[in-house]
Amino acid sequence: MTKIVKTARNTRTLVIRGIVIGAMALLATGCGKKERPKADLAASQVTTIGVNAYLWRASLDALSFMPLLQTDSNGGVIVTDWYTNPKNPGERMKVTVSIVDQDLRADALRVAASRQVSTSGQWVDAPVQAVTVQKLEDIILTKARDLRRASISG
Repeated sequence: MTKIVKTARNTRTLVIRGIVIGAMALLATGCGKKERPKADLAASQVTTIGVNAYLWRASLDALSFMPLLQTDSNGGVIVTDWYTNPKNPGERMKVTVSIVDQDLRADALRVAASRQVSTSGQWVDAPVQAVTVQKLEDIILTKARDLRRASISG
């Protein structure tokens, strides 16, 4: 009876060794491939900075005519200084853009604007039309999408 038990143990040990060696052989053949997956350079999530790079670049491009007061690429905030249009010197604007997500999505972008008008030599706060903010958001989103498309096509 002890001979049967020893034979069963030897058989079991050989089977386990065979399974382990087979698994190791499969893993070793998989590791030998030199082909690596290519990174998607135009992914909607680009995280080399703290926020979506397409939205960040598009925001800077859209606001390039205004003097910048503060930029924080990790926090996704761009604050402009007051800008006076030479064609309308009695009015000035200030814009804050916040990018709140790493995805290229419309709800990842927040734009706030302040407007002042000159009254008797004093700057007085005035309302900003909602369409102005919406139009700036649309410009930034369109530029971001164009940047992404351009990086996909090469």
